[in-house]
Amino acid sequence: MKILYFFLILPLTLILGQNEKIITIQTQNCNLEGSLLLPYSTQNIPIALIIAGSGPTDRNGNNPMMQNNSLKMLAYSLEENGIASLRYDKRGIGKSVIPNFDESKLSFEDYINDVKSWIDFLEKDSSFNQIIIIGHSEGSLLGMIASQNKNVDKFISIAGAGESANIILKKQLSNQPKNFYETSIKYLEVLESGKTIDSVDQNYYSLFRPSIQPYLISWFKYNPQEEIAKLKIPILILQGTTDLQVKVEDANFLHNANPSSELKIIDGMNHVLKESELDMQKNMQTYSNPELPLKDGLIDSIVEFIKK
Repeated sequence: MKILYFFLILPLTLILGQNEKIITIQTQNCNLEGSLLLPYSTQNIPIALIIAGSGPTDRNGNNPMMQNNSLKMLAYSLEENGIASLRYDKRGIGKSVIPNFDESKLSFEDYINDVKSWIDFLEKDSSFNQIIIIGHSEGSLLGMIASQNKNVDKFISIAGAGESANIILKKQLSNQPKNFYETSIKYLEVLESGKTIDSVDQNYYSLFRPSIQPYLISWFKYNPQEEIAKLKIPILILQGTTDLQVKVEDANFLHNANPSSELKIIDGMNHVLKESELDMQKNMQTYSNPELPLKDGLIDSIVEFIKK
């Protein structure tokens, strides 16, 4: 794949003291924008590529409805420990604009290839002695797939799902009214077979609108347990006990699929990497509080793993 770089990294000695730089690359008809954060020591340092989760989540861990700055805090905490990072807006999100965006043309493979493009970009800088992939939530699956055939030294999964997206959706839908659940399952079974649904009831458009169906089909075929088993590099799996979206069970699925991985359960950490109770209202309040720090133990675990 040919990649065009709109902004090439200046020699690192020239940006000493200017910790964060905006980087833009063009790939697959999309300008991807990211933030490169460098520590004060800029030679022979590890760099972490941070991949955000699902939906309209930007490079900082925020979306139009909620701001918590979780991934921005992660990047700056790594910088304080001498570790560079690159976090980016996924295609169609934030500053990674797609002209005349057509949702029906989007596939899960597009996101995977974008991660690979960033890895290729980082490989070109000899200042980095390690490339570490850190995937949060859906970013975990993207990262583990992209790392399989690339020059990646270590992989870190934070709150990564342990089952394929269609199975997770079925579990989530089980709490819905019977009629809604049964119709949704029928739709899911069609998509699982690789076929699209010609006519979707308007009540189900948010989940199964025709334009999103190709993406769902492409997403459903990836099983995180199968993908993480393919990795032959050091792996760290991190999971919080008060995460309302991903469970400790998911982390165990991933760890059992690749027993050489390290598993770290962080008591009291929720999905946005903050300290929280299991109470839903209190938990969700942390999603919109950018002043809350990251949960104690998270950064220490990551830094220890990277520097090991």
